[in-house]
Amino acid sequence: MDEVLTVEEAAARMRMSVRYVRRLVAQRRIAFHKVGRSVRLKASDVDAHVDAGRVEALTVSEVWTGMRSVA
Repeated sequence: MDEVLTVEEAAARMRMSVRYVRRLVAQRRIAFHKVGRSVRLKASDVDAHVDAGRVEALTVSEVWTGMRSVA
């Protein structure tokens, strides 16, 4: 079974503020569960959100290709 986190635990796992995690929940940008009045997040959903924001580094050839289109 997947680990269930509080908002505070999710914020610590992402190394972000509690306010940021609450904003993600309010904007429904991350999956969450309501347990009574509490909000809980699955660890796998938190990890998936972090992975979704990954930006790959450019290679040298991609940099030069991009510079040709600017000039």
